[in-house]
Amino acid sequence: MTLDPVHVDTIAYLASAIADGVDDADHDDLAGTAWTEWLDPLHDDGRVVLEALGDHELRRTPVEDAALADRPFETSHGVDSGTLNPTSFKNGLVVDVAQAAMGAEPTDLDLHRARSIVVTVHANDATVFFPDVPDGWMPYDDGNSERRVLKVPRSRRFADEMVHELALSLAESHHARKHLERGEVSDLLVLDGPLYPKRLLNWATRDSELREVAHGETVREAVRTYVRLVESCIERGVPVLGFVKNPTSGYVTRTLDRKGVEAPWPDDAALFTRLLERRPDGDRADDAITFTSWLRSRGGSDAPLASDGDALGVERAAAPERYEVTYMHVYEPREDVLFKVEAPAAFTGDPETRERLTRQVVSEVAAEAGPPTPVAKADELARIGVGETEALRRKFEERFGAEHLRTYDDVRWGDGEP
Repeated sequence: MTLDPVHVDTIAYLASAIADGVDDADHDDLAGTAWTEWLDPLHDDGRVVLEALGDHELRRTPVEDAALADRPFETSHGVDSGTLNPTSFKNGLVVDVAQAAMGAEPTDLDLHRARSIVVTVHANDATVFFPDVPDGWMPYDDGNSERRVLKVPRSRRFADEMVHELALSLAESHHARKHLERGEVSDLLVLDGPLYPKRLLNWATRDSELREVAHGETVREAVRTYVRLVESCIERGVPVLGFVKNPTSGYVTRTLDRKGVEAPWPDDAALFTRLLERRPDGDRADDAITFTSWLRSRGGSDAPLASDGDALGVERAAAPERYEVTYMHVYEPREDVLFKVEAPAAFTGDPETRERLTRQVVSEVAAEAGPPTPVAKADELARIGVGETEALRRKFEERFGAEHLRTYDDVRWGDGEP
């Protein structure tokens, strides 16, 4: 034990001193005011960046009723990608590996077998090239799976971030699109994460080096694959959702701050949690799932796919407004967690489809006290465990003839520990 009781008591005393200076009794009223008066619509620099689709309201339904309700979509498929995490080697290479998998409800074992694997590699030495690496996707495992190696743009400061985000995005979007276009997804497709690769899109507004990469072909290819996925869903009449388990956006609260509203919440998740959490008697009520109506978003990382955005140079076959991000928040009271559910306006713009998607998601969250079943299945299939991480690193060391760069944390916690 690193903290003796006397230290724990001291920390508790300091926490009490901090709490004495905080009064959040009016935060509920402020959150309600933000919802009713400022978020429909929300303007930023003269643009409407957030507005309601249909009714602008907060809704709730008893947990048991929602869990047992008939679901509008008979089958659903989820896609996720897991990674090795960026690994540096003594020969100067930085590598990551992502594998994407699809989970189905009801279960489809043949589909669960398939993988899309991307190895991303960064080399600071401009003369390094890989003559034996084929270009593009290659089949393996009797055609059930595909693999690819991608050399990412050079960047000393952002090498880890680049190999990680590009591997994740390319593996997931390719896997989803491949199985959709094979006709293996017929009712509903759910991505484990946002509808578009938000972190790649955010590069366009960050450091000048990342902005240049964001408008280059490597990132554009990843964004293009997501755009084509949405187009394929529209063409086939298969709605697509992005189920965000850990929403991190702060765009709404930052915009309110710029408008002179002193928003006390650290990010948007805190604001929407405050709106949806129910404490009628002081304690949190957990008998009902609460959720917002749908909102159309054109700001922050959603701006590039707005109707007036440039999609980082990717051409859009349909009307640009059909690609716009719309979202709702769902609050699960038993675990005290907030989820964000995204969908293209091409589907949520239709009131009937919007209501079907709402009922499906709310029922799944109520039944699972967490993400929908196909998303949970895909997450389990795609995860790269600690033992697998170590085995992969050893394989790379053998093939590269170079050890991976260890840090003191590897010594302290053991290689492969998260």
